[in-house]
Amino acid sequence: MDKGNHTEVTEFILSGLTDRPELQVPLLGFFLLIYGITLVGNGGMILLITTDPRLHTPMYFFLSNLSFCDLCFSSIISPKMLLNFLSKRKSISYNACAVQMYLSIAFTDVVCLLLAVMAYDRYVAICNPLLYMVTMSRQRCKQLVAGVYAVGLVDSMIHTWLTFRLSFCSSNIINHFFCDISPLLVLSCSDTRINEIVIFAFTCCIQVISFVPVLLSYVYIISTILQIRPAEGQRKAFSTCSFHLTAVVLFYGIPMFMYLRPTSSSSMDTDKVASVSYTLVIPMLNPLIYSLRNTEVKDALRRAMNKLLTNS
Repeated sequence: MDKGNHTEVTEFILSGLTDRPELQVPLLGFFLLIYGITLVGNGGMILLITTDPRLHTPMYFFLSNLSFCDLCFSSIISPKMLLNFLSKRKSISYNACAVQMYLSIAFTDVVCLLLAVMAYDRYVAICNPLLYMVTMSRQRCKQLVAGVYAVGLVDSMIHTWLTFRLSFCSSNIINHFFCDISPLLVLSCSDTRINEIVIFAFTCCIQVISFVPVLLSYVYIISTILQIRPAEGQRKAFSTCSFHLTAVVLFYGIPMFMYLRPTSSSSMDTDKVASVSYTLVIPMLNPLIYSLRNTEVKDALRRAMNKLLTNS
């Protein structure tokens, strides 16, 4: 469609999580706390991995990128949502909505694919330990991360272009707390069948190329661990991948639940709850999972605190 078809809407109104005035302040405090923990946790993880030489390994290189994605992902959504809790008119400009959608989809894809890369890293470390440093060389790690970002940015560009070429002429009220694809398609007065087909196809593709490597990696990992003797060796091997497996279980199911079904206005409230989980709660939990369950991270944090106290 030409440009004139979407100039009828110059801004959108975000309905938010709830329209009940008495809940606005409590929700503001709750999500402000979540966002604060997300900033401190992920920022601290990046700083710790960057400054501690003992964490300059492929696994922690990927983990620092995961923390960066979680930090960016949450920052794309949270500030505007928190501001809207205090605003009577929860508006977002047309261009800002497009940017928010583009970045949120991109970082969702990147996290999905990055978890697959991390699963492959654990597979090589446990199943082929003698070849680990050769297979997961610094150059290879950088190439894998660059490829992950490239796929996420291209996929997001396609979705955003297809969505914002539509005409929005019936309403500009988005039944969501951020600019996501499904609630925007509900508002469009254009034919959205192509968009829905592309969403389904591309989401299936991203999920398959990310989840299948994770599944296969852990099949081989568990098979290898069960052959390790004694039992203490099994526990140590399991502990090196348990935190990653926890993050995988938390993350993969929610986007699949949200997008692998037809769009309908009645599903929007369910989408809001699911979106809170994967845009706000999971980015907060990831650094806690990787720090509380990881001895190396806890030791690095202890060394950093001791150094800080000594210098002061």
